[in-house]
Amino acid sequence: MSDSIINLIRREKLIAICRGIEASKCLKVAEALYAGGFKLLEITFDQKHPDSWQVTADAIAAVAREYAGRMEVGAGTVTSVELAELAHSAGAKFIISPDSNPAVIRRTKELGMVSLPGALTPSEAMIAHNAGADFVKLFPISDLGVGYVKAVRAPLSHIDFMAVGGVNTDNLKSFLDAGCVGAGIGGCLVNKKWVEAGEFDKITQVAEEMVKIIQEYNK
Repeated sequence: MSDSIINLIRREKLIAICRGIEASKCLKVAEALYAGGFKLLEITFDQKHPDSWQVTADAIAAVAREYAGRMEVGAGTVTSVELAELAHSAGAKFIISPDSNPAVIRRTKELGMVSLPGALTPSEAMIAHNAGADFVKLFPISDLGVGYVKAVRAPLSHIDFMAVGGVNTDNLKSFLDAGCVGAGIGGCLVNKKWVEAGEFDKITQVAEEMVKIIQEYNK
């Protein structure tokens, strides 16, 4: 199963990040993203509110059921083994973290999920890679830019990097050109104001623009 998810990530290159969105609205977000061509969705845990983690897991489970065979769902901001296990029980297929915790990476792989820990420095990237990560997300990357991606990849070209943090329609292609195998897209796509206003069509529109960039890139 993990190999098929890895291949999907390599092919689709885009993971939508659903952060800070009410769990009850995640299905509508997924619908808007899917209409725009997205096949991968990350639903994040709120570290400030542990009491909300089960609700988040329930949202992951709901999207996984509704979009089985059409969209793959993963968990984000997974900072402990316990959260990785909770996400797995909800049906998450991949685990994304802001940090490189070897214990989380190892448990993720033991459970048959794809591991995408976060790293910023070469040392952190190597820790993640050596622990078994399938991809390493360079995070947060937008302020450091394309030049930093190229500098990190020069000695670490064997690691598959995902660009995350401030990636948008204007800079997406530049990060791909710099060697990233894909990107995680957050606030510019799953915009909280749009969700609160019920303007899900705007999410679909941006999703379509990003998918078009990928289609052109893949030609």
